[in-house]
Amino acid sequence: MSKSFFRFTVYHAEKGLQRLRFASQPADLPTLLGISFPKSGTHLLDQILLGFSNVAPYPKRLHSFYAEYEGESGKKRDPQQALNWLDSLRPRDVASAHLFARPETVTRVCTEKFIPYFIFRDPRDVVVSHVFYVTDMETRHVHHEYYKSLPDFNARLKVSILGRPGSNIEFSNIAERFEPYLGWLDRPEVLTIHFEDLIHHREATLTSIMDHLLSRVPLQTPRQLILASLETSINPTKSPTFRSGKTGEWKKHFTEEHKKIFKDAAGDLLIRLGYEKDNKW
Repeated sequence: MSKSFFRFTVYHAEKGLQRLRFASQPADLPTLLGISFPKSGTHLLDQILLGFSNVAPYPKRLHSFYAEYEGESGKKRDPQQALNWLDSLRPRDVASAHLFARPETVTRVCTEKFIPYFIFRDPRDVVVSHVFYVTDMETRHVHHEYYKSLPDFNARLKVSILGRPGSNIEFSNIAERFEPYLGWLDRPEVLTIHFEDLIHHREATLTSIMDHLLSRVPLQTPRQLILASLETSINPTKSPTFRSGKTGEWKKHFTEEHKKIFKDAAGDLLIRLGYEKDNKW
């Protein structure tokens, strides 16, 4: 028996048990879809969405995860693969993705079939997290050997900001990497979440996550019980991005040169995302 078949069997068995556990609730609940920009709290959002399994017939584990790039080769997937993946999801699934906001993808997601969320993080913290992840945590990553070959952290951070424009592996600067996700910000069907708000304003942010579901799924469970189930589902030790549980860590690592090249490459992005009002930081 293959591992994938075993996981498939266990997933659907557990999903069936959840259906029996909450037999009084509808069986055709929308798919919970967590969309994230890489290194922005993907695992944290996954944990929170799975917390709904304590109060509704959602499963206790993810159906699947989709990424626009293959992790080990760095190859960009064909857009049709994202659509096929979305079409594979069924009612009451919980799924996670680094998913571009292409027009045809947005059309699929912003329907009654999905309850979508989009989490992102200060891009300055993203590039710092990216360095740690590629260099020290994910040895199979397509950029791992290159990052290890660089002389120090400062050199690696420059690459995470500016990308590798001369490489045969697509890896553009941080603003260009974020650009395909910007379309999610303009859709009222998608709840946008700042990673930082889950650290500094957790109760209010979890309340927004809960209310986004309740606007579509009128659960009979008391609100405080739902909120408590989301809170207790958070396990920082199982979230690589939640490495320190802090925000603004970029201030410890950015030199004046890093600040300059980041402003040149992505200063407008910080303003667009609400992290700065101008480039005077």
